[in-house]
Amino acid sequence: MAFESLSEKLQTVFKKLRGKGKLSPQDVDEAMREVRMALLEADVNFKVVRNFVAQVKERATGSEVMESLTPGQQVVKIVNEELTALMGDNPSQITNAGRGPTVILMVGLQGSGKTTSSAKLARYFRKQGRRPMLVACDIYRPAAIKQLQVLGQQLDIPVFSLGDQVAPADILKGAYAEAERQALDLLIADTAGRLHIDEAMMEELTAISEAVKPQEILLVVDGMTGQDAVKVTESFNERLALTGVVLTKLDGDARGGAALSVKAVTGQPIKFVGMGEKTDALEQFYPDRMASRILGMGDILSLIDKAQENVDIKKAQEMEQRLRKAELTLDDFLEQMQQMKNMGPLDQILGMLPGAGRMKGIKDIQVNEKDMAHVEAIIRSMTPEERRRPQIINGSRRRRIAAGSGTGISDVNRLLKQFEQMQKMMKQFGQMGKNMGKMGMRMPF
Repeated sequence: MAFESLSEKLQTVFKKLRGKGKLSPQDVDEAMREVRMALLEADVNFKVVRNFVAQVKERATGSEVMESLTPGQQVVKIVNEELTALMGDNPSQITNAGRGPTVILMVGLQGSGKTTSSAKLARYFRKQGRRPMLVACDIYRPAAIKQLQVLGQQLDIPVFSLGDQVAPADILKGAYAEAERQALDLLIADTAGRLHIDEAMMEELTAISEAVKPQEILLVVDGMTGQDAVKVTESFNERLALTGVVLTKLDGDARGGAALSVKAVTGQPIKFVGMGEKTDALEQFYPDRMASRILGMGDILSLIDKAQENVDIKKAQEMEQRLRKAELTLDDFLEQMQQMKNMGPLDQILGMLPGAGRMKGIKDIQVNEKDMAHVEAIIRSMTPEERRRPQIINGSRRRRIAAGSGTGISDVNRLLKQFEQMQKMMKQFGQMGKNMGKMGMRMPF
């Protein structure tokens, strides 16, 4: 999970501060030494660490903190504000063309995830109501064009290609004309990368950029490369007029130093972050929300965004009514499981809850996709009547369901037992709600 190591260390530091009724300059010095070590171990650029610690220390030793009744909380507030400022304060928006399609050029080294990030970005903007087209400008990497076409087909997003014998600048010109003809409003061009930065690559990217004058040139960098990601951003920024960064694989980096260094070192904002391999695993980067996650304060706003995107509101309201009446069925159970899967990995969802890092056992939760698949197979092997009324499932029916789902009778028994316990709990909530209603009170759901 992103920033897991850094988050744990910072929370330990602040726990000590919160336990003190009054802070001395020595307390602040000791805390800042630990913060400095935590940031360096998270692979944050050393100059960034030095400036950050100096800024926090200056504010933390002022009257704002020293005379406060809750000095520990005030220090956490300062660190939160400074982390947010470090990553860019406000989220950076995409610049749109005044007229004609908006052009986004995706650049970066080979293996950074340009092609998949291009497809993710197209999906993201289509969700915003845009009409995107992907453009295959990587004519060198074997199967690069095919990969983009497959992704486009999966997402039902058009892909423009002229093969691998036409210059990338001419391909993008052709795509622009086609986008105008089809009244599309967004072009996302996947360009070729190299194993390292070289003159030929930079000249080609410059030629493509001059051909169409893109509104955005986004550098795709691998977040797991740490300080190398910052160096790559610096090198590209010297040659191209970058407008922002897409940081990939942030979900796989427990340190997260690149996310904390890129803006401060290069001046280029992180606009999007990749949080997984699936095509929906791309998020707009919010510095304030990320700072909250790092400090263990959670990220309720992002959790709400995910829920709004993936949860059917009408079905959720119907579910609430059935919960109130204790009418939960196995179909409902299956529906809820599917919607949770759509929201993303459970560890990421839990990480957005305030204080999740301090909850006992939360970080040890491992979701076994195989077990979830077994549960789904068991329920789908039941008849509609069995899903509505699980109590009718006798021994012979259990044997049939186990055979149909490729599981054992013990697996079927376990699921039915768990569901029975859940129904009992719902009945208790329902009865509690009725009792509270008689007293003029409402249940908190």
